[in-house]
Amino acid sequence: MFAQSFLASRYVALRLNPGEDVLLALREAASAEGIRNAVILAGVGSLSTYHYHVVASTNLPPGNVFERGEGPFDIVTVTGMIIDGRVHAHITFSDTRAAYGGHLEEGCTVLTFAVIVLAEAEDVNFAGWDKSGPLQLPAE
Repeated sequence: MFAQSFLASRYVALRLNPGEDVLLALREAASAEGIRNAVILAGVGSLSTYHYHVVASTNLPPGNVFERGEGPFDIVTVTGMIIDGRVHAHITFSDTRAAYGGHLEEGCTVLTFAVIVLAEAEDVNFAGWDKSGPLQLPAE
């Protein structure tokens, strides 16, 4: 385990509108705000379409299973990190029967609105946390 404390240098709140893609909006905000490292503290709102993946095996590296769908869903939370300018986010959302979620992919479209809060961490190098090398992020 590795731990490092840091102070949030600023908080950035994002308001997404109907039809916006959640992951693309996070990427755009990180670029526009010049954010290199941040923690995604929370996210709420609703979706009309979803796209996410989850791990599919216990092998290292694990395989992935991708899920897509549409319908009305409430966003329960969006969490994750921005690591060296790259967004690594997870999403959880629900309908009247169940909750779903995993690694956020392009294709999660906002239904009514979404609000996501970021805490920028200028004095942290999240990319250096893994002693065996940089944290493994999916290609953009």
